[in-house]
Amino acid sequence: MDTVVGMALGSMLSQRAVTGRTPTRRMSARASPVWRPAGDFLAGVVARVAVREFGAPTRLTRGDRALLATAVAGPIGGAAWAPDQLWRVGAVGALALAAVSLLSTDTEQGLHRLSMSLLGLVWLGTLVALAPLGTVALALFAAVSVADVVAFFAGQQLGGPRLSALSPTKRWSGTLCGAAAGPAALVLLSAWSRPTAVAVGGPTGDLVKSPVKRGAGARDSGRWLAGSGGLLDRIESLIGALTIVAVLG
Repeated sequence: MDTVVGMALGSMLSQRAVTGRTPTRRMSARASPVWRPAGDFLAGVVARVAVREFGAPTRLTRGDRALLATAVAGPIGGAAWAPDQLWRVGAVGALALAAVSLLSTDTEQGLHRLSMSLLGLVWLGTLVALAPLGTVALALFAAVSVADVVAFFAGQQLGGPRLSALSPTKRWSGTLCGAAAGPAALVLLSAWSRPTAVAVGGPTGDLVKSPVKRGAGARDSGRWLAGSGGLLDRIESLIGALTIVAVLG
């Protein structure tokens, strides 16, 4: 008799435990998509400001910047509402940029406007990879920021060969120190999943923007962050890291 009662109680407790766990799993499954639209919105706002700052040194017209902002926002919105159409949306944006440049009959600056617009679409469109990362995106941004700071000060203190003629102030010593500090920051943040993106993508993103700014004779992309330039100056390494994330999957 005691055995039967014990088996019955065990069965009831087992069912209660299973029942208690099931709603938790369902709630977490339903709650996770709530953050996706917020992440897409944040990526869209960052992209909008970045396009504005990108258009200034590249001498894009106001109309070109507006069209570029729309073309960049397309893939970000596509990732949220129609992820299977992401590349198609991006291709439509590229064709729109090309069509406007060709129809403008601008024989002097048409090619420049087209090339800069397409560069902006490819480069800034990488922000589409920001939203799906969730909280990992914050860790990634923190890690590339740490790598940037360490690379700057280590390069100044250690000196040595220049990293590239595109950015004469950067040194190999600083870049290597930053490449070590960035992944170390990921470890401290318990986000050791994309060290290559930080070590390689961060410096690459920084270098990509250097010839654009040097060609325009501008040191910073904007002025609204005192002593730090604009938003684009702060996220250029993040864009490089996101590119590596997108490539590696």
